[in-house]
Amino acid sequence: MGSFAAVTPLLPIALAVMQQASWPHPEDVPTPAVGEVGLAGGVPPDIARFLQVRAASAPSLSPDGKRVAFRTSITGSPQVWVVDAGGGWPEQLTFGEAATEHAWSPSGEWILYASDRAGNEREGFYLVSPDGKRERELLAPSAAFRVFGGFSPDGRRIAYATTERNGVDFDIHVLDVASGRDEEVLRGRMGLYVASWRPDGGALLLVESRGEDANDLHLLDLKTRKLETLRHPDVPALYESFAWKPDSSGFYLATDEGREFAGLAWFDVTKRELAWIETPERDVESVVISRDGKHVVWTENDAGSSRLRYWALDDPRPGIPRTPELPPGVYGVTWAEGASVLAIRVTGPRVPGDVWTWDPASGATRRATGSSTAGLDLDACVLPEAVSFAARDGETIRGLLYLPGRTSGAKPPVVLDCHGGPTSQARPTFNPVQQYLLARGLAILDLNYRGSTGFGKRYARLDNGRLRPNGVRDMEDAIHWLAKDGRADAKRAAVMGGSYGGFLAYAGVTRFPELFRGAVSFVGVSNWVTALAGASPQLKASDRVEYGNVDDPKDREFFVELSPITHVKDVKAPILVVHGANDPRDPVTESDQFVSAVRANGGTVEYLRFADEGHGLRKLPNRITAYRRIAAFLERVLAERAG
Repeated sequence: MGSFAAVTPLLPIALAVMQQASWPHPEDVPTPAVGEVGLAGGVPPDIARFLQVRAASAPSLSPDGKRVAFRTSITGSPQVWVVDAGGGWPEQLTFGEAATEHAWSPSGEWILYASDRAGNEREGFYLVSPDGKRERELLAPSAAFRVFGGFSPDGRRIAYATTERNGVDFDIHVLDVASGRDEEVLRGRMGLYVASWRPDGGALLLVESRGEDANDLHLLDLKTRKLETLRHPDVPALYESFAWKPDSSGFYLATDEGREFAGLAWFDVTKRELAWIETPERDVESVVISRDGKHVVWTENDAGSSRLRYWALDDPRPGIPRTPELPPGVYGVTWAEGASVLAIRVTGPRVPGDVWTWDPASGATRRATGSSTAGLDLDACVLPEAVSFAARDGETIRGLLYLPGRTSGAKPPVVLDCHGGPTSQARPTFNPVQQYLLARGLAILDLNYRGSTGFGKRYARLDNGRLRPNGVRDMEDAIHWLAKDGRADAKRAAVMGGSYGGFLAYAGVTRFPELFRGAVSFVGVSNWVTALAGASPQLKASDRVEYGNVDDPKDREFFVELSPITHVKDVKAPILVVHGANDPRDPVTESDQFVSAVRANGGTVEYLRFADEGHGLRKLPNRITAYRRIAAFLERVLAERAG
């Protein structure tokens, strides 16, 4: 510690070799596309062009608000770049393995970034100077999982949670940036993380998982090491996006305590009381406050799109409509540490992801980044229609329906796209694969099956525990609704999804083999017994609430019946499977065993087993390779002559 020598996190070659050698079918380990960019002038352009549309994400402002650090994959994998807040030519700061997180120090001296090894999610922490000329390893990667908890308000320390002690429980540590002195400040447990620092630097807000959509809230005094529980309601609730007043008297937050939707609330630390500020019939999401304590900004989830809200705290009530003009889409917001400047990240079907800055005092709005569109006309991208329909039990199911602008005159075939989570939401962001398939004449129903967020707490919990088969059946009801709607050809349907959506893709072709002509499963679960037993510590903390206890005999019996591997003999349609060998969330063995079983039964399966990826694909050559195969697969199985 303390050396300022440049550090570049490198991928240990032995890791990739070990993972590749563990699978006895080398033909399933793809050779990545190299130097292939695809044509822009075709109809439609090659999928490689869609995948090379760039996006800027996770903006972090310098303390004075004059520069923005962000991540983009313009070099082929996510790296940290810096650009003037008013726009200009950005400078690349990191050059090694993919950067997974970053934050500008409140002192302005450093930008912290995190990086793992080939997607294994075991991060090391590094510091790089804003000019890129100095770099330092702060915490070397190890076998431990770490969750960054932010800089102290003065920038001298960082807090983080780590499983270093026993590989399972998350202990809370504070590390001195200058000296490298690392101290455990709380012996923790599973699912315990740092949410924010109190502005005076004397305490940490901690959150503790109570399922995938809820947590408890604690305050850790760093001097006395006393841990106090602030919120632990009988009905689990969500507490997130904490925005402290500068005097440490309390914080604004988004919470759904006692409500169906998350509202904007104020928590008084002295009185230990929660008071409501805004309670819309939709979720409040990101909540931020300016460092001077004069301005509060938050976003609201309106059927998936974001609404930006602003409150000057010298006004008696929030809701002043003075907000910047921005493209429609999904927003993320963050303030500069020492200036009244807000960074807003925008992504939508026609905005792949860029950053704007806004000064609420002057009203000045500037675009900081202008990501490359790879020669594509993004105005031609399809906008979705929010749809809903009744499931067999009367529950209202929702989704985003995308209809292609170019068809042969016949009804287009349709892809049922299932998001991961399950506590996540199909939202109108830029999805290059979806837009490519739409350009090829395929329709897409991006399904918000029960268990999805964004439609209230009750809806998000409708698939918990033994209710999970109801969410699986939502896929069948979705296909029946598409048939009644009549705008897409429901007889030519495929199912596709990643992570939990990958499980649903497996479930679709095992439980409803007559409905789907094919399936694409991306890092999906095939066997709930092995998946829950082998999940990473971050997932284990919430799994028992979301799913059940794999060690309980009755729950275990339920998981066996729920698992697609149990019904693999019913697979009739061809399947394409994608998985990273270093996946710590859904181990690659989930796909290995399903692929082996399908092949043993004489079924048709294509397998793309990437040796240098984890829970998803980060590297551009791998993405081009995988999605070209996926696009060709879907076009083949959904062709009119198929079936």
